[in-house]
Amino acid sequence: MDVLVIGGGPAGLAAAADLAASGVGEVEVLEREARAGGVPRHCHHGGFGRFGVSGPQYAERLVEAALGAGAALRTGVSATGWAGPLSLDTTGPHGLERITARAVILATGARERPRAARLVPGTRPAGVFTTGELQQAVHVHRQEIGTRAVVVGAEPVSYAALSTLRHAGVTVAALVTEEARAQVGWARAAGMRLGVPRVPLVTGAVVAELLGRGRLSGVRLRRGDGRESVLACDTVVFTGDFVPDHELARRGGVPLDPGTRGPAVDGSFRTASPGVFAAGSAVHAVEPARVAAGEGVRVAGAVRSLLGGAGWPTDGPPIEVVAPLRWVTPNRLVPGAGAPGDRFVLRTAEVLVCPVLMVTQDGRCLFRGRVRRRVLPGQGVRLPGGWVGGVNAGGGAVRVGVG
Repeated sequence: MDVLVIGGGPAGLAAAADLAASGVGEVEVLEREARAGGVPRHCHHGGFGRFGVSGPQYAERLVEAALGAGAALRTGVSATGWAGPLSLDTTGPHGLERITARAVILATGARERPRAARLVPGTRPAGVFTTGELQQAVHVHRQEIGTRAVVVGAEPVSYAALSTLRHAGVTVAALVTEEARAQVGWARAAGMRLGVPRVPLVTGAVVAELLGRGRLSGVRLRRGDGRESVLACDTVVFTGDFVPDHELARRGGVPLDPGTRGPAVDGSFRTASPGVFAAGSAVHAVEPARVAAGEGVRVAGAVRSLLGGAGWPTDGPPIEVVAPLRWVTPNRLVPGAGAPGDRFVLRTAEVLVCPVLMVTQDGRCLFRGRVRRRVLPGQGVRLPGGWVGGVNAGGGAVRVGVG
């Protein structure tokens, strides 16, 4: 095997199509679900790809492109562990199999944190979903959902959940977020693009408890000042709060970035494990499908360089972010292999109004520039990468912060 791609979403399929079309050899994609296409397969609203098609149409085009280029695609196959640096154990319809490749691309995507991971107490009634579970239940399994729902979160994916609930004929009682009202305008604009009508918005509140036995009967809300109230509903959807699906990377000893919680990668999507690449939402949760697909094309170029005989660079100084910034990607600096152009993406934990971004190393200022807009949590901001050439490879940590 020349290239093994783990994950059949936009990043993995785009990488496979590009690599197979360039004739690098045998390229295979493993997808654990019954059908490939990733998250877009469950998103029936438009706006995907160059021509704004629906999610399933976009997913189908990605699959057709990969297969048409000559890549192999196997669904229902899960990579369960590593048998060596570039060898993976898998399980699927035909049993256990060990696959060794010259290069491995981790395109495992991201997942929403479910109710349990958010430590929401209460019983375990029916009617509790994440956005992904809701979309599969409605669009794939055609299940009856409920009659009255509460959506937890106020970001674009929250409005995708509203769109799905509307499609299922479910009334939305409220959209609940612990953020301030000023932080949800960007997400609400996404809702308008999806044709979602306005719904009651409860800000500065968290879901403190799920109520009901057998079936959800309501949620207990707690506001910042300690006041509590009960909102009746038979369905609750926890949205957003994405984390990269990094379990396979962790099992293989691929170093993770503490900020993104995905594999740490350089500007060419190389991890610290020779021969192992990572791209898409597996690296930084979560960006639009077109961004993930674009990274798939870019990682394909790096894989071709490796297969053509390029060496695997060693790490340079660490790159860190300073609060209120949450993370930066790429987050590995290697000598002579930076991220040219607008390749760095930052996320913040707070609202920033026209912030000044600064990059420093050992007291030297490598970059200083103002972002001429408001930056919201969950919204990426680009950092130009021209400063990489000024990094002292033998120096201390490179820090990215707000001046």
